[in-house]
Amino acid sequence: MDSVERDSTRLWALVARRIWSQTKHRVFGGPIYRWRFAGRTPDRVLIAPPDLRVADPQLAVEFYHGRFPLAGHLVETGEESPFQLKVSNGRWLRSLHGFRWLRHMRAAGSEIAAANARSLVSDWITLHGSRIEGPAWEPATVAKRIIAWLQHSSVVLQGAEFAFYRAFLKSLAMQIRYLRAVVPDTPDGATRLRARAALAFSALSLPVPPSALRAATRNLAVELKRQILPDGGHVSRDPLVVLEMLADLLPLRQTYANQAEAPPQELINAVDRMLPALRFFRLGDGAMARFNGMGATIQDRILTILRHDDTVGAPLLHASHSGYERLALGRTVVIADTGAAPPFEMSQRAHAGCLAFEMSSGRNPLIVNSGVDSYASEDFRPLARATAAHSTATINDTSSARFALQPGMARWLGTPLVDGPKEVRSTRLDKPGQQGFVASHDGYLPRFGIIHERGLRLSDDGAVLTGMDRFFGSGGQKVHREQDAVSIRFHLHPDIELFRDDDERLVLVTPQHERWTLSSPDVVPTVEESIFFASLGGPLRSRQIVLAFRASELGEVRWRFSREGN
Repeated sequence: MDSVERDSTRLWALVARRIWSQTKHRVFGGPIYRWRFAGRTPDRVLIAPPDLRVADPQLAVEFYHGRFPLAGHLVETGEESPFQLKVSNGRWLRSLHGFRWLRHMRAAGSEIAAANARSLVSDWITLHGSRIEGPAWEPATVAKRIIAWLQHSSVVLQGAEFAFYRAFLKSLAMQIRYLRAVVPDTPDGATRLRARAALAFSALSLPVPPSALRAATRNLAVELKRQILPDGGHVSRDPLVVLEMLADLLPLRQTYANQAEAPPQELINAVDRMLPALRFFRLGDGAMARFNGMGATIQDRILTILRHDDTVGAPLLHASHSGYERLALGRTVVIADTGAAPPFEMSQRAHAGCLAFEMSSGRNPLIVNSGVDSYASEDFRPLARATAAHSTATINDTSSARFALQPGMARWLGTPLVDGPKEVRSTRLDKPGQQGFVASHDGYLPRFGIIHERGLRLSDDGAVLTGMDRFFGSGGQKVHREQDAVSIRFHLHPDIELFRDDDERLVLVTPQHERWTLSSPDVVPTVEESIFFASLGGPLRSRQIVLAFRASELGEVRWRFSREGN
């Protein structure tokens, strides 16, 4: 059976699992099975876990006046509850029903904010608490809501009457039972891990039998061991998952301590590995490297997490399990993707960016990938995931992996990454005075018979980044002249100015007037338009430098970025 047949078999098996999972969810939401989620109502919340996510008290004022800016989309509710409105924006709905915005009301610290929080929770219980359907009851949303209700129970229950107090705890208990029932069939990856974390939070925060806490702890440990890699990355290879999961796992670790319960060793180990991994993915400007689903960086969120990192040492340079390399000397940082595609079920956000790199000098991002606009329409996501949106090489204007699925599959799976690089090799070449690596991938081998190899080397003062891209057949032979058009792309950050000097060299100028030049003895670089999706304000126009040639004529191309005035 060839790789295409194997991939198709695995995808259809995944489709079958998804159909079965969604069928179970619908059945659980029906009147026949809904009684399963009734049961004893806890009499109190024992502890409110901490919330490390950044809060803005001004947003509590916006909510009070009926303005809900969530997930990059503003909805004005007028006199109605937001839970009564029919809003088409799925991200906004999931954010609304996830209730993470309660932290802004807690930050406001006023009786008005607490009363508004209580009123909104009451609306949700009345309108959605007994109807298990729609975005409000997607497992990912339920897990976020359980955590948020527990973390901010003090503000929600502040001054509450007994009837609301009981309704709140009854609804919370029902959601916990529902999540416990469906979690084995939730999509693999971060969604399932967060669901296990939510169940552990609930077992610590509510009066439950010791056996329930042991079971929640055991199940959490299993997922952590399976999903958090030895170098601290997540099996999906998405840097954003590391950041998001730390925002849940750190408070969970603290909650175990506050309740005088021993956290599972897997939780301690996972956090200890993930904190250095978070620093691994940071460029010199503090932004997270834009690979495999990472978009705009909210700096305060990262700094809040890193305050809990006691290691404070230099980040790792070689994340072999996650599939990334880091070069850091002087003021220059380079991070490169040198990993194969993640498993199908965890690749909904994965990109076709193998051997792409990003580069910063001091606080200035220079070379970037386009990243993703987290709040834009899904229609734009394929553009950001394509190889051409990354600082790497494309062959015949084709991505090194594909996302398109047969219509029958896409309905159930979305667009996971398929038919991408199967074998990616990476070797460090560090020695005194420089850091470097050489890596290769076979993503273009099935279609065009070409392997792409890239070597990067950073000088000891960080002033020179030397690159080499080679293209050859599976046996190392020269590429034949057909379907061998290569474009090596270097996407520039929108803040970078670009011009040609009197010697026809391309000069990159940072906002602080630092100058870098790009040179290649083999190909004359050209400049084209580009788009930077990963801006907090939305997509921005940018530019990219392109080295275009035929692999049959040039099997190896050398290039160099040099900083002037070292």
